[in-house]
Amino acid sequence: MRLVLQRVSSASVTVDGQLRGSIGTGLMVLVGVECGDTREDADWLAAKTAAMRIFPDDNEVMNRSVTDIHGDVLAISQFTLTASTRKGNRPSYIRAAAGAESKPLYDYFCDKLQQLIPGRVDKGVFGADMKVALVNDGPVTIIIDSRLRE
Repeated sequence: MRLVLQRVSSASVTVDGQLRGSIGTGLMVLVGVECGDTREDADWLAAKTAAMRIFPDDNEVMNRSVTDIHGDVLAISQFTLTASTRKGNRPSYIRAAAGAESKPLYDYFCDKLQQLIPGRVDKGVFGADMKVALVNDGPVTIIIDSRLRE
């Protein structure tokens, strides 16, 4: 699984003109599920997301997590995070897990994250054409891949 974490002062997702999720200060998380990803990957990523110290403390040092600040999370499924760009200029999504595999893992990740943070976890609509708006605070953007475990 791959995540893109963005520290935000606000974020929202709209589907077919209807607001489906909205948060204030917290994290906007893009979630990409690859073939072969497991609940262990989701567990590791949820724990990492909840504990990632990318919010400023009283000395303006990135030393606090979304858990520490009681922030919220907006989690958006995004199969394009699995893109391979090795050949040519058209990305290949052959590594992306099919919906029957990826939706349950995306939902599991969101549920696990909700257990770990005191704020709420809003979600987009899996597989929908979503319009995502955000104000990236910093900007701070972190990429995490459960297969690299860096």
